[in-house]
Amino acid sequence: MHKLFEAIGRIGVLPVIALERAEDAVPLARALLAGGIDCAEITFRTPAAAEAIRRMSGEVGEMLVGAGTVLTVQQAEQAILAGAQYIVSPGFDAAVVDWCREQGVAVLPGVATPTEINMALVRDVKLLKFFPAEEFGGIRMLKALHGPYPDVRFIPTGGINATNLAQYLTLTNVVACGGSWMANSSMLSRGQFDEIARVSREARTIVRRTRGESEAA
Repeated sequence: MHKLFEAIGRIGVLPVIALERAEDAVPLARALLAGGIDCAEITFRTPAAAEAIRRMSGEVGEMLVGAGTVLTVQQAEQAILAGAQYIVSPGFDAAVVDWCREQGVAVLPGVATPTEINMALVRDVKLLKFFPAEEFGGIRMLKALHGPYPDVRFIPTGGINATNLAQYLTLTNVVACGGSWMANSSMLSRGQFDEIARVSREARTIVRRTRGESEAA
């Protein structure tokens, strides 16, 4: 596993964020840090994505900033040029994965089926985004996948929030969970950065309690 993803695994949660305004990137990063989360996946679902990544990575050095919803090699290149440290895709695109591996870029491709997992294993990629998690069976599916794929680990995303986070984190093949509940569109549009910090702190508390870590962890 890439060291960046090992760090995200220690955090236990990965905020998945669609930013409409690039100027929100820095206050968002500081709010996440105040809540004990030093990673973020800025999705390429809005025109502000690249500039938001540029600002966050350039002004808040503590953050592990990645680009999400990367669908093409061109987007991956744009994200890395903007300062993204890792690439996340919703599905398995061989061209994107191959480009990232050739460039030495950490990549977290999305999968939902054994066929896609096999495609990743051919490329020696063993940490995968399971998406959309709840719609594809959630915890039951991840338990089923552990049998034939004992060495594969997942960051499930999609339908995960504070109510089911702990259940996912108890699975041996889950290293962290992604989600937008820590900084959703409503919070961002209203500039509720104190609320983002509070919800992030709550998420980290769930991670620590589930893993039996001390409050200082």
